[in-house]
Amino acid sequence: MKSTSQDQSLSDSTELDRSFDPLTGNLPSKPHKKTIKQRFLKLLPCCRSDSSPSLNQSNEGDDGELSTVCYRPEGLDTLTQRTSFNRKELQVLYRGFKNECPSGVVNEETFKTIYSQFFPQGDSSMYAHFLFQAFDIQNNGTISFEDFVMGLSIILRGSVTDKLNWAFNLYDLNKDGCITKEEMMDIMHSIYDMMGKYTFPCMKDNAPKEHVENFFRKMDTNNDGVVTIEEFLDACHKDENIMQSMHMFDNVI
Repeated sequence: MKSTSQDQSLSDSTELDRSFDPLTGNLPSKPHKKTIKQRFLKLLPCCRSDSSPSLNQSNEGDDGELSTVCYRPEGLDTLTQRTSFNRKELQVLYRGFKNECPSGVVNEETFKTIYSQFFPQGDSSMYAHFLFQAFDIQNNGTISFEDFVMGLSIILRGSVTDKLNWAFNLYDLNKDGCITKEEMMDIMHSIYDMMGKYTFPCMKDNAPKEHVENFFRKMDTNNDGVVTIEEFLDACHKDENIMQSMHMFDNVI
């Protein structure tokens, strides 16, 4: 996810190198502005204090609730083994997910509609499409509760390498194992479209292209025009700022 962008380059160590995060794709932001990742976490029912049941609530009837939707997710015990969440946390997540998605799954159009509420100043549809693909691990056009918590588990509780792999998968649009400049350009344009025309400071028209060139200058170590997962991981692990950003949301829930 990304924060409000401005026209700086990765080579400027006082600006973009300090702010660029390959997991979230964060570009430099005005101080105290909420990042897109923070905004996205608001979308998650478990992170909204006004709709989240207390973790101390009784779990009586929670397993029975699973039968009330069209799609029946895996049992809580199975999901505790497959994710980094405990039973109580999964119960909270499930109540929120079912409240937002009564059928038990969310399709891409619904996902885009929900996501657009957080970026009314721009067009978030293309970035939401890429994000949806990253969560749709079964590649069947829907995000189930399992898909949702598996992805969330990686983003919030995964190891640094797990998080970076998830980010790489987000950027690797055709899932062929490498990131091309064309793919990164599509990602950057989707970010700038989402942020809209009224960012602070204003962005220059060539900013997306500059960010792509800077990304490849930093990541494409053998200069072959693509960034492999090995190059991506190696460059990120060597960047202290990126490593710090990996722990930004470790204690969200």
